Amino acid sequence: MSQLLVRRTLAALLLAAVAAACARRIVTTSGGSIDRPAPRRGAISASDRTLRVALTAATATRISSAGEVQLYAADGDRLVARVPTGETWRVERVGTRVRGVGPDGLASVWQTGGILARPAGGALVALNGKHYRGELLFLPGDSGITLVNRVRMDDYLRGVVPLEIGTRDLRDSAAVQAQAVTARSYAYVHLGASSGQRPYDVTASVNDQVYGGADVETAVSNAAVSATRGLVLQYGGRVVNAPYHSACGGSTAAADEIWRTSTEPYLQRVSDQIPGTNRFYCDIAPRFRWTRPMDGATLREALVRYLGTYTRTPGGYPGTPRDVQVDTRTPSGRVGTLKIATDRGNYVLRGNDIRYVLRPPGGEILNSTAFSVEIAEARDGSIARLTLRGTGYGHGVGMCQWGAIGRARAGQDFLTILRTYYPGTTVASIE
Repeated sequence: MSQLLVRRTLAALLLAAVAAACARRIVTTSGGSIDRPAPRRGAISASDRTLRVALTAATATRISSAGEVQLYAADGDRLVARVPTGETWRVERVGTRVRGVGPDGLASVWQTGGILARPAGGALVALNGKHYRGELLFLPGDSGITLVNRVRMDDYLRGVVPLEIGTRDLRDSAAVQAQAVTARSYAYVHLGASSGQRPYDVTASVNDQVYGGADVETAVSNAAVSATRGLVLQYGGRVVNAPYHSACGGSTAAADEIWRTSTEPYLQRVSDQIPGTNRFYCDIAPRFRWTRPMDGATLREALVRYLGTYTRTPGGYPGTPRDVQVDTRTPSGRVGTLKIATDRGNYVLRGNDIRYVLRPPGGEILNSTAFSVEIAEARDGSIARLTLRGTGYGHGVGMCQWGAIGRARAGQDFLTILRTYYPGTTVASIE
């Protein structure tokens, strides 16, 4: 082999090695980078893990698909029926058994362990008119059918990210990417966490992350999920639960300001103020400032319904409210403890519990715990009107979503956003 050919061969091998290394590393506009380690044989990326998502329970369900749907016993090994393309079947329950029933009355054999609906050829399956990726598991429950969507992690995120952060604006792509990483981290931490206790990992509601299936997907959120494939938030080498909220109102809160929990080093108070200004990255949020008025009757009813859940109310009746005062504030300016005085005693609420008590009965919880109190007194000394004036929306811990959007529009990339709201964390792949 000639020396020229040898040099060209070595150069080609070097370029290939560099390209392979670059393919495993994302270089961000902030100058940082993210390592994507070369996959080990048999290793499964966080993006390809299967998540079990509990949907709303139902007494009867309708399933259909643009392709054939195969119904299996719950273990997925025994085929019990085929749902032809375009045909709608229902799954019904009697006691501890379920079965699939076709439009002509043709039915599968009753199954005591549940039924698994698996669409053929990668088609979406429709459940009561809503489309989902992956498989649907129908389990007999005490009061109906428990519905579980078994879905690949990133297909789940496609149905979470657009509902959690809301925006479809291309300018906000970095914020949406940050949301994809936090949502993937949250879901990863909950994989198998309830094994043996319940047949799912997370719910599709605000109790975990809001999930709407395939019908809610957007181009911006799907691109964000793909761009951050496999990436999760880590601290000290472990994947962390990454809480987030809508708008911090100027400053996020440390975890122990809001919840009865020990502090986490990566969940600290972070200012959202734009450097050199008196503005904040999240002041574009619809609920950056808010007012919540409550008349005396509504306040009294709220205390009767909710106060006993969070503090002891002797006799079960807290009495007529006469005063509401902020007792302490946290370092981020939120209400740490709130004193409520009634004609039957004094009560103290702490942290996020306040949001669940000071709300209209059956209504939305209080926007945040960053508020001031104004009282109008009635002639008998009771409260005629309570007015809360506050800022921000949500618990305030972790990433501020509107702040992330503001930062994205200011040119920050998703890595910078995540490092700001979760100090000391790294973003990397895990298998």
